[in-house]
Amino acid sequence: MLGFKVVRQNHVGLVETLGRYSREVNAGLSLYIPIFQKIRIVNLAMIPLSLQGYSVITKDNAEVQTTVTLNYHVTNAKKFEYENSDSVESMVQLVRGHLRDIIGKLDLNEALGSTSKINADLSIAIGDLTDTYGIKVDRVNIDELKPSASITESMEKQIRADREKTAAIAKANGDAKSIEIEIKAKNEATVTSAKAEAEAIKAKADARAYEIKKLNDTLATVDSKYLTAQQIQAFQSLAGSNTNTVVMDKDSIGKYADVPVTARVMNQMVNK
Repeated sequence: MLGFKVVRQNHVGLVETLGRYSREVNAGLSLYIPIFQKIRIVNLAMIPLSLQGYSVITKDNAEVQTTVTLNYHVTNAKKFEYENSDSVESMVQLVRGHLRDIIGKLDLNEALGSTSKINADLSIAIGDLTDTYGIKVDRVNIDELKPSASITESMEKQIRADREKTAAIAKANGDAKSIEIEIKAKNEATVTSAKAEAEAIKAKADARAYEIKKLNDTLATVDSKYLTAQQIQAFQSLAGSNTNTVVMDKDSIGKYADVPVTARVMNQMVNK
């Protein structure tokens, strides 16, 4: 009596005779002898596998929870089924071991920012090592690197402290800028006031110099008679005052004595 077994596409059948591997059958209809034989089906398609909550320690002793996604397929059904009691678990342990070694060489900040590099290094480290289990790892990806709760809390505190520090520095810079602007404005006002005052003084000096120049120019154009008349007027003013003494040189006395009006003025002054 014969038995029938259908092997689906992308699968392979391992025929065991009295518990011992005898041959391999491909997809399709296969015949076997019941009781004496058994066909074990192995899936050759790519299989996804997620490794969650795996704890690793970084170089600076920070605990990190990792989530890794694998895609693998069976390359050798005989090795996969008979040469290891649990080929998938052996593969998982291999991946975890290399992941622990790679992340253990990185600081926390470096590890959190280097998932692409970790993926590449992990793929290289695994290489063809899983061939022993009849498995090929097609893709490995770090989905998540999450620091422990205590480290996350410390990081949040550090971020808050950095933000507060940045805000304090910005405020200090703003206050310093405001003081600088205020001092600059006061200095400019002082300079402007000083310039205005200097210009006013210069204007007064220029006006006085002009006045003196005009007076000198006028005096330079008058004749001696004008000056004599002015002097006579001055003597008349003296005559009407309480002054009874006038000092002058003898030449001037003689000159003014020739002028009748002057003589009268001088007599008035003498008679007082």
